[in-house]
Amino acid sequence: MPEDKDWEAYKVPPTRTPVSERITSVPNPVAFFQTVFNYVVDAPVTFVREWIERQQAKNKFYYYHQKFRRVPDLSECLEGDYLCFFEAEAQWRRDRMVDTEIVEIIRERVGACKQREGPNHFQNCAKEVELLAQVTKAYQDRYGDLGVHGNARTCLMKQKHRMMEERKAQANASQ
Repeated sequence: MPEDKDWEAYKVPPTRTPVSERITSVPNPVAFFQTVFNYVVDAPVTFVREWIERQQAKNKFYYYHQKFRRVPDLSECLEGDYLCFFEAEAQWRRDRMVDTEIVEIIRERVGACKQREGPNHFQNCAKEVELLAQVTKAYQDRYGDLGVHGNARTCLMKQKHRMMEERKAQANASQ
């Protein structure tokens, strides 16, 4: 490689890009329409959208964490109070759905534990299996034998009959 460099053959690029000069005096119609669109359509829509978002940010509503207030049980309703009967029935249905999901979650945990542990699942998943047995027994005690058309009244009657049988068994055991 030669010692003296020919700077004319290898020119250094300019440090700044030159600004193109306008050839015509007529304004660019695209820039004009973009400006008009921005002020006529985009700015008001953006203002309204931001205002709505500010209003919604003040009072957030999380629909997926909806919490219902607890209503009186069917046993606490007065005779002829049909609104109380309806609310107690709705509360009972929500409680039944929650209890069903609890049983399903525990069942899925047991299945995952059995899958994870393989042949050792009898000793390693004993706690989960015991919890599943307790949860299913509690669910069966409360909702078992009600069928598809079970409601709060039949569930309350089932609970009342079970309590009467337990008292009768205690009375017989103490004699």
